Amino acid sequence: MREAIKEAARAWWHLLTGAVFAVLCQLMAAVALFTAFLTLTVIGAGVLPESVLLLRLLAGRERGRTAARTGVPVPEAYLPLEGPLPARVRTAVTDPGTHRDLVWAAAHAVYGVALWCVSLVVWVCALPVDGVWTGLAGRRPLVLPLIGRLAGLETDWARALLTPAPSAARDAALAARVEQLTATRAGAVAAHGAELRRIERDLHDGAQARLVALSMRIGLARRAYDSDPATARRLLDDAQDQAEEALAELRHVVRGIHPPILTDRGLTGAVRALAASSGLEVEVSVTGLDGHSGHDESDGRKGSDGSNGSDASDGGYGTRAPAAVEAAAYFVVAEALTNAAKHSGAARASVALRREPAGLRVLVEDAGRGGAEAGERGGSGLTGMRRRVAALDGTVRLTSPRGGPTVIEVELPCVW
Repeated sequence: MREAIKEAARAWWHLLTGAVFAVLCQLMAAVALFTAFLTLTVIGAGVLPESVLLLRLLAGRERGRTAARTGVPVPEAYLPLEGPLPARVRTAVTDPGTHRDLVWAAAHAVYGVALWCVSLVVWVCALPVDGVWTGLAGRRPLVLPLIGRLAGLETDWARALLTPAPSAARDAALAARVEQLTATRAGAVAAHGAELRRIERDLHDGAQARLVALSMRIGLARRAYDSDPATARRLLDDAQDQAEEALAELRHVVRGIHPPILTDRGLTGAVRALAASSGLEVEVSVTGLDGHSGHDESDGRKGSDGSNGSDASDGGYGTRAPAAVEAAAYFVVAEALTNAAKHSGAARASVALRREPAGLRVLVEDAGRGGAEAGERGGSGLTGMRRRVAALDGTVRLTSPRGGPTVIEVELPCVW
């Protein structure tokens, strides 16, 4: 009897909160009618999208209640309410998910209160009837389980009304995908523009200035060639130095576009070169890339497998990732190790590259002080990293609690 009362109390509480939601749905209906009237008069067109967002929030709470009661989540499918006001109003009016929410709100405004009222009657009847039935006859309660059935009926109706049709779910998923690709494209364009500006700045301030100086010295040397050969030779020597420095600047710029080491040594060798020049003691582990699978340390000491930094062949891999994926992974590691050396205060770091069926996984961890910012607040380096990865439909996860460690995990999808 005690367990039956507890279960009935939980079910009745669910019905009570459902009745509260029913009252909110009635208020929502009044708001919707008022908003519709204002929209027809054009005065309240800006209120309609906000009202729809409020309705979505209410329906989302009901989905959460239903999932908590049944243990099975209720899916949702909405078109994004974004863009200029006319587009938002049009989406708010035509979205099938909003239509479904309106039907649920109208129905729940009635059955939510009705089922709770019925549950009160059941409580009143259950206490004397089940008390006598279980006390004298020693049987299981008969009336109390009806409250649980009422709660189950409410969850069944909510699930039936709020579950989107397959076509609506596909449309919403497609719209969300388009929105994601639009944002990704905007980020890629911004990153590309920033990269072009950086290249232009490097060429202007570096190689171009040295080439101008080189041209001037060659001109002076030609003028002094007949009258002062010693001065001409000195100027030509200086011009040669300027030419070598300009070549070095150009190599630096080219390396920033696509590092030649990626072409020469592959991603594994390029990452090990980054690790060796980072100023940190970096442990590199590679699985399934460039025909290798192994573990090594950048300082040349023996790895955990005692292989002296060499890799054991995995026997099954020999395919490299696409060039764009390798370049993105390389720049992710470069940015992460640079940040670790400059800001984390760590002496050690680790880099893991792993080939997976769906793509390439990159994991960079340092044992520094942590506190790295995620999102757009994370500085231009992390922002550029996110944009570069997002342009390839990849994901970046940053974990950096105060006190460390800082972990950057990147997944880059590709076909092997």
